[in-house]
Amino acid sequence: MDSKQNTVAMRPSLAEEVAEWLRAFPAEFADCWQRLPNKGLFFVLAAAWLLLFQFLGNSTFGYTNTNSLMHWMYNAYNSSQSDGQDAHGNYIPFVVIALMWWKRKELLALQIRSWWPGLLLLAGALLLHIIGYRLQQPRVSIVAFFAGLYALMGLAWGSSWLRASLFPFFLFAFCIPIASIGEPITFPLRHLVARIVQFICNKILFLDVVREGTQLFNSTHTYGYEVAAACSGLRSMVAVLAISTIYGFLTFRKNWKRITMMLAAFPLAVVGNVARMLCIILTAEISGQKAGNFVHENWFFSIVPYLLAFGGVYLLGRWLAEPEAAPPSTATTTPST
Repeated sequence: MDSKQNTVAMRPSLAEEVAEWLRAFPAEFADCWQRLPNKGLFFVLAAAWLLLFQFLGNSTFGYTNTNSLMHWMYNAYNSSQSDGQDAHGNYIPFVVIALMWWKRKELLALQIRSWWPGLLLLAGALLLHIIGYRLQQPRVSIVAFFAGLYALMGLAWGSSWLRASLFPFFLFAFCIPIASIGEPITFPLRHLVARIVQFICNKILFLDVVREGTQLFNSTHTYGYEVAAACSGLRSMVAVLAISTIYGFLTFRKNWKRITMMLAAFPLAVVGNVARMLCIILTAEISGQKAGNFVHENWFFSIVPYLLAFGGVYLLGRWLAEPEAAPPSTATTTPST
């Protein structure tokens, strides 16, 4: 009993583990940097590629008067017109860098060498950017920008590096802002959420809730709410899709399980937004429009879709969990006499 208590007492705290990791990071980074070949080739070409998109990245000068694609992206992520639905784009590069660091041992263990077909991939990315630039479609240029960086990795470190880094590099797809062009997605989602809420209220809770398009109210019109674009679930859907994608790739090796985790993000986001609208409707039914408005604007109820969706991702991941390999048997056979 005393030995167990001593073992528990000797375990480092989270703060101590973080401090130890920070102390070891410079030496480990220096070791990885020294072992990485062709880094001069990659970073010089990457800097030139970045400068191209800084000075000749954007040809639209409407809402954002800039030649820089990066400036255009930053404005799209943080514009009040997007209502924060694309704000996740600010953080995706840091997530990708962190995951690349997490895979550093796997990447450095590969047979790394320069790979000339990477030039073909780079030429394709450049052509794609020219098309996007000429057609004034900065989202096409965003795809070209990240595709070019991916091609440069292949040029410097080979096709095996590209295969090993496809995830997390795939996460850069979430850097494409879609809020301003998402009406074909958000409008059907708004209708779907409104229909599901009406069905639950009418058929299960026996509440007199009427739907007109994306508006929900009772027959006496003492309260009324609309499933607006901000409540369509696009924001939570993108967030849940990103989390489920990361979870799936980090947890599973079978592609069908990874794809299942990604596809589950869509119904989970809808379920979360339906739950939030039900909270609003039920509160308004009991205490009136003012109380319903409080729930609608309350910060806690605004994260209900995320809590339910992330909980669903976790439960699905547990259900799909791959069984652990049985430990080798240490039992010895007794020879028969």
